[in-house]
Amino acid sequence: MPHDGHTDEMSHLSDVELRVRALESVLTEKGYLDPAALDIMIETYETKVGPRNGARVVAKAWSDPAFREALMSDATAAISSLGFTGRQGEHMVALENTDVVHNMVVCTLCSCYPWPVLGLPPVWYKSAPYRSRAVIDPRGVLADFGVTLPAETEIKVWDSTAEMRYLVIPKRPAGTDDMSEEELADLVTRDSMIGTGLALEPTGTRS
Repeated sequence: MPHDGHTDEMSHLSDVELRVRALESVLTEKGYLDPAALDIMIETYETKVGPRNGARVVAKAWSDPAFREALMSDATAAISSLGFTGRQGEHMVALENTDVVHNMVVCTLCSCYPWPVLGLPPVWYKSAPYRSRAVIDPRGVLADFGVTLPAETEIKVWDSTAEMRYLVIPKRPAGTDDMSEEELADLVTRDSMIGTGLALEPTGTRS
C-alpha cells in the first residue's frame, strides 16, 4: 500500500488544526483567500512583528538598569509600560541568562506562548518532540539548534502555562557597550528569547 504523506501529516493535527485546515481550503476554493499571501502574513507576524516587540524589551533591559530591575520584579507591568499588551501577554516572568545559568522555555502540555512579545509560536515549539525532549535532554535540544554551552553552565527549563508565561533575557554580547537600543534590538532573535538560541554577535545579522 503506497504511503500517503499528506494523510500521515494530517493524522498528527489536533481537531482545531483540522478545522482550520478545512476552513482554509473552503475559503481558498471560493477565491476568498490567497494561500501565498496568508503564508507571508503568518511568516511576518511569526518572525518579524511579534519578536521585534520582545527584542525591544530585551534591548531596553540591557541598556536601562532601572527598566531591567522593573522587568525582573514585575515583567507584566514593565512590558506593558512599553505598550506590549494583549491576550497571552498576562502573567509574564522574565528569566535572565548569565555566565552560570541558561534558561529555556517549553510548554509541555500545549503551546502557551507570549504572543505580544514573540508573535506566533513556531511550529517546532508546539511539536511533541520539542515539548518532551526539552525537559529530559535540554543540552541535546540546544545542540540541535546549534548552541553548545560550557559543561559548568546550569540549564534551567521552565514550563509555560496559561497562568505563567516566560520571556528569556539572553546574555548581552560583548562589544556592544556603545550601541543604541535600536541597534541592540537587531541582535535579539526570537529563539534567544525562548532560550533555544543566543543573541547575535554585533557583526551578525538578524535571522
